[in-house]
Amino acid sequence: IAAGTGEFEAGISKDGQTREHALLAYTLGVKQLIVAINKMDTTNWSEARFQEIIKETSNFIKKVGYNPKTVAFVPISGFHGDNMLAPSANCGWYKGWEKETKAGKSTGKTLLEAIDAIEPPKRPTDKPLRLPLQDVYKIGGIGTVPVGRIETGVLKPGMVVTFAPSNVTTEVKSVEMHHEQ
Repeated sequence: IAAGTGEFEAGISKDGQTREHALLAYTLGVKQLIVAINKMDTTNWSEARFQEIIKETSNFIKKVGYNPKTVAFVPISGFHGDNMLAPSANCGWYKGWEKETKAGKSTGKTLLEAIDAIEPPKRPTDKPLRLPLQDVYKIGGIGTVPVGRIETGVLKPGMVVTFAPSNVTTEVKSVEMHHEQ
């Protein structure tokens, strides 16, 4: 989120990009969020501006479906590298971010620490195999190669799978990801 006067307001407005991105993330199933408040150098690292943006953004993301208590809010300057990898001396008032999740409480000061605090999503390997097809290639000498992403379950060579809705059943010969076995 851009902290600049007018920039934040444009992003959070009815048709703003900030609103659109938060809604898209939630709709696409993104469960964890980090709010990096960028261009803080253009506000002379104003704590009041930072708190105002947190308040407005928290109200909005709550309406979208996120719990603001689970979100790290980090003031940064991407241009100068402030609070990206190391804490910045430019915002002495900033005590760091804090978020609560099922795994417990996390704290930190930088964007990198907030990224490191993201919990890897659990893969639903205990559920039935679901692999929405993105494409199907017929390769001479190899055969038919379906391409997609495994959403649930497990896929291994030797398994017998059935494609829906065509009800075609076949044996999996190999599983590759970006040309890796």
